[in-house]
Amino acid sequence: MSENTPAAALPVAVVGAGPIGLAAAAHLIERGIEPVVLEAGPSAGTAVREWAHVRLFSPWAEVIDPAAEKLLAPTGWIRPDGTVYPSGGDWATQYLQPLADALGDRVRYNTRVTGVARAGRDRIVDSGRDEQPFTVHVEHADGREERLLVRAVVDASGTWSTPNPLGANGLPALGERAANGRVSYRIPDLADPAVRERFAGKRTAVVGTGASAFTALAYLADLAKTEPGTHTVWVLRRGITGSTYGGGEADQLPARGALGLRAKKAVEDGHASALTGFRTAAVQTEGGKVVLVAEDGRRSEPVDQVVVLTGLRPDLSFLSEVRLGLDERLQAPTALAPLIDPNQHSCGTVYPHGAAELAHPEEGVFLVGMKSYGRAPTFLAMTGYEQVRSVAAHLAGDAEAAARVELTLPETGVCGGAGLFDEPAAARSDGGGCCSVPAAPQLIALGAPATESSSCSTSGGC
Repeated sequence: MSENTPAAALPVAVVGAGPIGLAAAAHLIERGIEPVVLEAGPSAGTAVREWAHVRLFSPWAEVIDPAAEKLLAPTGWIRPDGTVYPSGGDWATQYLQPLADALGDRVRYNTRVTGVARAGRDRIVDSGRDEQPFTVHVEHADGREERLLVRAVVDASGTWSTPNPLGANGLPALGERAANGRVSYRIPDLADPAVRERFAGKRTAVVGTGASAFTALAYLADLAKTEPGTHTVWVLRRGITGSTYGGGEADQLPARGALGLRAKKAVEDGHASALTGFRTAAVQTEGGKVVLVAEDGRRSEPVDQVVVLTGLRPDLSFLSEVRLGLDERLQAPTALAPLIDPNQHSCGTVYPHGAAELAHPEEGVFLVGMKSYGRAPTFLAMTGYEQVRSVAAHLAGDAEAAARVELTLPETGVCGGAGLFDEPAAARSDGGGCCSVPAAPQLIALGAPATESSSCSTSGGC
């Protein structure tokens, strides 16, 4: 195809073959629009597979996209039990990979997007800009480069590849990169013998206060029960308050509450000690061990490993030549930012939204899924599925459908995240979840205020 090819004849580029990217492809196909899915990794759900050992808070019923399920149905795919909580590995192998297989050669693996621009126009040029298709520059695993012409770009590449650093000011702490061999940014998979050896009988600093940090604390506490000398130093930038561990037994999402209680027990049982009000400024290596130095000069005890779980951020580098409208704090689309601000919202109070809130000055570019949330941790899969349904409708010219909310919320709520729940189906409560709402689809104009049936207290968290 050339730059003179009519836009309607061009495909839509979807960046990323994760849950939201594959759902976007399914919704585009449903609308009669041809997608091309560009995945940097060798398989579907490459990022999800990297946390295969971690269980979701959300059951199967809440992490399967309706349009994707329609695409899977003719293949003989068997839908998992909706009440069971999958692990990341389950999600990838039982849903994402079969969905990618159903999409066939529309999905291109080992294809990394390195740049997006208007054909023949850098971000400065106004003349004829909107009439030009997009050029997507990609690099293949063998080093080959290619340029694709597309009518629109739906970026669902997520934030997994860019974890936040250890430094409390958002920049890497002094010495953080030099200590890279002892600093990691993922929940350790202690079932892997090589990983287990790195932590067994050692002292580990875990930095962070979210679900991922809770998970690491619980894993390491379990290891301490069988491996003497194993201990965790839990580094918190704030103090410990009544809400630090979440809702516990009162949490309307049982898996999340159980996780917070396990983290609390790790501290109470002496498997972890808390270092509070500690904002890391530097990392020093002393005698083969690592010492963290706070902005106020305090020093941690020497540890063998540091696990940094302070959130994620979007990689915007390959979008430098398109015109994005991003909130200056969250790096999320300007209209979306107030709806997801973690200072005001938990995942349960983020109102469903679509193409209008995701729009940028550059028409035809959409950031969706976790990447659309910038640095906010309030994302959940079902909201991402609603995003791409609306975006697909917009690209098909169906303004009415794009402006509606068509989100089916189970009665148990939809807050997601990494969890630890050995028997999730049996332990679920009969009451509402984080956002207790009717099971029937709620058709609401985007931008309308949330009602009691579609929102919940901001005290929840994800």
